[in-house]
Amino acid sequence: MEKIYIATLNNISPVGLCRLTDDYSITDDTNKASGILVRSQDMQDMDFSDNLLAIGRAGAGVNNIPIEKCADNGIVVFNTPGANANAVKEIVLAGIFIAARNIDTGMAWVCSLNDNVATSVEKGKKQFAGTEIKGKTLGVVGLGAIGVLVANAATSLGMKVYGTDPFFSTRSALNLNSNVEFVSTLEEMLPLCDYVSVHVPAINSTKGMFNKEMLSHMKDGSVLLNFSRGTLIDENDIIDSINKGNLSKYVTDFPSDGLICKKGVIILPHLGASTEEAEENCATMATLQLIDYIENGNIVNSVNYPNVSMKKLPDTKKIAVMTKNVDDVISLLSRALGGSNILEFATNKKGAYGYTLVMVEADCDTSAMESLSDEGIIRVREI
Repeated sequence: MEKIYIATLNNISPVGLCRLTDDYSITDDTNKASGILVRSQDMQDMDFSDNLLAIGRAGAGVNNIPIEKCADNGIVVFNTPGANANAVKEIVLAGIFIAARNIDTGMAWVCSLNDNVATSVEKGKKQFAGTEIKGKTLGVVGLGAIGVLVANAATSLGMKVYGTDPFFSTRSALNLNSNVEFVSTLEEMLPLCDYVSVHVPAINSTKGMFNKEMLSHMKDGSVLLNFSRGTLIDENDIIDSINKGNLSKYVTDFPSDGLICKKGVIILPHLGASTEEAEENCATMATLQLIDYIENGNIVNSVNYPNVSMKKLPDTKKIAVMTKNVDDVISLLSRALGGSNILEFATNKKGAYGYTLVMVEADCDTSAMESLSDEGIIRVREI
């Protein structure tokens, strides 16, 4: 078997990379790679070779990857939802505690003392007195893998928790603690909360969602926590809200020039998923998804193509077909292959993009598939 090359654009945990078998080899040359593993490196302006079959993002956010461009080139983009969820949950809880107990300003003040530290601390510590979180109200915006964990953990800490989600799914709801109260809209939830934690994807509809108008709904003196993406907020409106006393603090994991050293802004250096465990989980999940797609044609957790899986039977081969704006792909394939040659098929669509796996006898002639290139077929691959 020919070597299959995988390129890595960031430091990928060895725990994940060790899942590659001897059939694979790591390369620095993305032009000969069948798969790319990436974390945060910007790929928006990259050119992709015809060899590239898939990109595995070791994390959940994929705003660093040109999703539609990849789809149009028959490149599957995977992410790893939930693999770093516990790490982010824990740092969100840390953010709540930092804000509640003024830990950041208190530590900075202690470090500024030169002598008689113990005496100075006893005299000055009152200025950093905070509040307890037990009995306070937390609103969770977005009830995916991370949001559910945050909501459930906060109830265990004695907080009253509300949740809302424009992308709410039954699957997520099944994991939600029964003490979490679901609220239909963000505008309805915000006035109720002492703390608000945001866990929604960075897409066009969520860009700048926390702007002047939305912030006006928040309870005076409340704290906003953003460990999702920096683009979800309007920086000028956040600073203005803090200066007016509407928002007491903004805690974020996304440093920017406009927020550094601003009153009431607590910035962490993008540590949300930076734990040994999360990096191992993400790398392992991304690697296994790449392997399953390259070797078996199965798609799970893709952001630009639908999930489709099929077991392989002895003395057969699979044909993987990627389409755009094709409604009846099975008719096309039956015409090219002969309907009686199709032993089994599985097909699904995500928006305009479709993916179909067809199982045929191992000696089936598939040369007629080349004639479908002008009928919405993006890519055909024999497995």
